[in-house]
Amino acid sequence: MTSAAVQRRTALLSAFFDKAPMKRTFGMELTYDDTGDATFHMPCDPQMFHSFQDTHGGVISTLLDNAGWFTAATRYDHWVNTSELTIRLHEPARQEALVGVGRIVRAGRRMCVAEMQVHSASGRLVATGSGCFVVSSRPIVLPDSP
Repeated sequence: MTSAAVQRRTALLSAFFDKAPMKRTFGMELTYDDTGDATFHMPCDPQMFHSFQDTHGGVISTLLDNAGWFTAATRYDHWVNTSELTIRLHEPARQEALVGVGRIVRAGRRMCVAEMQVHSASGRLVATGSGCFVVSSRPIVLPDSP
């Protein structure tokens, strides 16, 4: 894939994420590197804490899924769907901002496999995951605004 194609896809996917209500809810910010791998930055937000006053594992899982999905989506002209997601929570976030990164393991014709990591702002490995993303028959177009 040419760098121009990567730039077009990442711009479209960034615009898609900008319209998602979950962006505001979770406070996530999406960036891409030159190869199309996604990085999500998420601030520490007490609204996302479980009863032990730290970021809930489900929130960390969402960060992992987003990192994998938005990385996989740059490799195709059609939408992808998460079909399998494996999450490994290694240690608490300790009330720190988090960074989730996706990386492609293999991008096939119909399925893409990605690995994802979440680190704390201080660099600790908080969680890892892997995901399978199935390529749909729907071309990537930005949905109309409500």
